[in-house]
Parts: sequence; structure tokens; C-alpha cells
Amino acid sequence: MDKIQHPSNNGVLGAPVGWDQGELPCNALPVTHTHVGDLPAVLSYWRPDVDELAVLNAGGAVRLWVAGATMPPVMLDVDGAR
Repeated sequence: MDKIQHPSNNGVLGAPVGWDQGELPCNALPVTHTHVGDLPAVLSYWRPDVDELAVLNAGGAVRLWVAGATMPPVMLDVDGAR
């Protein structure tokens, strides 16, 4: 999937301090800093390409990768879904 610029984006995240770009590249990510009630949240927007859409339409799944040994609280949804 390709990260995309969204009209709500109001920030950019870079690679963490000390990140080894040679081992695994980590590029800038446009994000939206917001809140869900009193809880701060950071949103990023992604668009599947044609091949990925075909896989999803055939019943494939979206997979979330998180670098590290644990999973922070995360959520996946569809922007604009009814």
C-alpha cells in the first residue's frame, strides 16, 4: 500500500532516533494528530494499489506490521466507509 497525503494531515513522522536505514528504510510519513475524546491519536492514510485491491476483493486480508517485540494499541478502519 502507498501512504498518501490526506487533507487532514497536520504533521510528519520521521524515523525513530537511532533507526538503521540500511537495515530497514523508514521514510517520512504524513500524519494527522487528533484526539478521540481525551485520548491523543495519530492517523495515517494508505491506498492499496490495483494488485492489492484484487487480492482484497478475492478475500485477502490487510496485515499490520509493527517493528519491535510488542504491539501498541492500534486500529485499522476504512476512511469514508458508511
